[in-house]
Amino acid sequence: MITTQKNSNAPTPHQPRVFRAPVAKIQNNNQTFTPPPTHHLRPSVPHLRNSSDEKKLRVMVVGGLEEIGRNCTIMEYGDDIIIIDLGLQFPEEDMPGIDYIIPNISYLKGKEKNIRGVIITHAHYDHIGGIPHLIPVLGYPPMYGLPLTNAIIKKRQEDYKNLKPLNIHNINIKDKLQLGSFNIEFFHVNHNIPDSMGVVVRTAEGVVIHTGDWKFDYQPIAGDETADLQKIARIGSEGVLALLTDSTNASQSGHQISESEIGTNLEEIITKSKGRLIVGTFSSLLARIKQIVEIAERLGKVIAIDGFSLKSNMEIAKELGYIKVRQQTIVDIKNIEQYPPEKVVIICTGAQGEKNAALMRIANGEHRSVRLIKGDTIVFSSSVIPGNERTVQRLKDTLFRKGAEVIHYQMMDVHAGGHAKADDVKLMIRLLNPKYFVPIHGNHFLLCLHGKVARSTGIPDENIFIADNGQVMEFKNGQGILTKEKIPADYVFVDGLGVSDETNVVMRDRQLLAEDGMVVIIATVDSKTGKLVQNPDIISRGFVFLKEHKELIEDLRHRVKKVVVDSDPLSWADTNFIRNKIRDYVGQFLYTKTEKRPMILPVIIEV
Repeated sequence: MITTQKNSNAPTPHQPRVFRAPVAKIQNNNQTFTPPPTHHLRPSVPHLRNSSDEKKLRVMVVGGLEEIGRNCTIMEYGDDIIIIDLGLQFPEEDMPGIDYIIPNISYLKGKEKNIRGVIITHAHYDHIGGIPHLIPVLGYPPMYGLPLTNAIIKKRQEDYKNLKPLNIHNINIKDKLQLGSFNIEFFHVNHNIPDSMGVVVRTAEGVVIHTGDWKFDYQPIAGDETADLQKIARIGSEGVLALLTDSTNASQSGHQISESEIGTNLEEIITKSKGRLIVGTFSSLLARIKQIVEIAERLGKVIAIDGFSLKSNMEIAKELGYIKVRQQTIVDIKNIEQYPPEKVVIICTGAQGEKNAALMRIANGEHRSVRLIKGDTIVFSSSVIPGNERTVQRLKDTLFRKGAEVIHYQMMDVHAGGHAKADDVKLMIRLLNPKYFVPIHGNHFLLCLHGKVARSTGIPDENIFIADNGQVMEFKNGQGILTKEKIPADYVFVDGLGVSDETNVVMRDRQLLAEDGMVVIIATVDSKTGKLVQNPDIISRGFVFLKEHKELIEDLRHRVKKVVVDSDPLSWADTNFIRNKIRDYVGQFLYTKTEKRPMILPVIIEV
């Protein structure tokens, strides 16, 4: 059984409460609770400040403006800083060996003491994945999130045994926080994971809204609520300076489909399935998993869960009451052969074609407990992440070859996106009526298309900020400007051995090796005279097949020999000089002959 840390101050999902935090003041039910004085607590700054104050509100998005992933927004006012989300981005095809990418927070170096809090909008990895790597660097500032979000964060943190415990606090959607000069509120939004929220940041310069990932679902599944339209409208009536909002699906017309509609289709599939049903989905799509579990249980079927992260999230959701299921309904995947095929539902990870995930292992016949049999139905209950199209197609081809019936979202509505479409965005804009509009969470073309949607609602061009990662937005006296200033926002890579923003050198080497291969030149020279002792050895990997290019290799060997002889110093072997000369000469020669640029590795052995 996976347990989450118990806290006497922890609320139930629907019950507001009050707690004290050492660097924040939290207000609930119109009562303000101030923590006892501490040596590091700054005085509270009133919400209304003198307009002549020289301070400016600076908003900087350092991840999520040129990609979908590694979402991170920094807001700074004077000596106060808050951060919204610390996510990761999964590597692209031209990033061999990279596990994932996280935001560059080097701008905050030396400002750690000014960070009043980190707010997490929801528990998807593109919003929480950077926490284990970045929170220690930031000095473990206080973190705030809803209960499910925090539980998933803490569970993942268990994989990093050498780190200190997080300074993390459960909040309720009705809570109010004072973090330095920032007054924070929250509002409920729909997404495909429970406990998703938007953030209202009240500053001396005006109100800034960060929606997180969201959609409007007017028929949410049981246990969820519709987005809090009344609260959003109330905030809008008070005046909103800037709206930062999700661009992922904003270019698509219409409204996002409801999870309830997906539930209807899933129930039909599960009911009519005459064999085993295998559903591939994301481990974080807890709303979808909840539907599948409840439908299967209602139809008297057993459920097997496979995938480490999926099992972990399932246990957390059960513990917090988001998913309720009888104990006998969940069975070990090792025991599914004990049940009739038509009574078995398997929920597993791997719908993106991940090499080691459960669905891929099932398709390849490598799974310990599951072998595809005639009559099995495979449901892909997720959309394809951009960049994964090829691997997903290969997975589908494999499943079809094995005789399985495959159902995916392009054939039938078995997946509802978690991101607002154009008409949803227009409604959000109408409710909030922001002066400035900042599309976030998307590639540049998505931001531009999102900007067009905002323009159609009447927001003028000059008030729509299409920014790059790290580009500074400043707000003062009700006026905003997208400056030309940029803070560091380039990639920071995590490759299993560590974290580095200088891995771009390694990345270039890996890309070069992947595209043109490598050639190793081994020359043995006399350590005293520098004379060549024997013919150079040449090794090629990923460049040319040696047996089919003997003439080229012999020509190269002869030329390397000449380079070494011509480089012969008077009395000693200057191996560094010889090595550099071989690298330059061989690289130029091979490009002339082949129009390829393999990596050249000269090795000089002194004897």
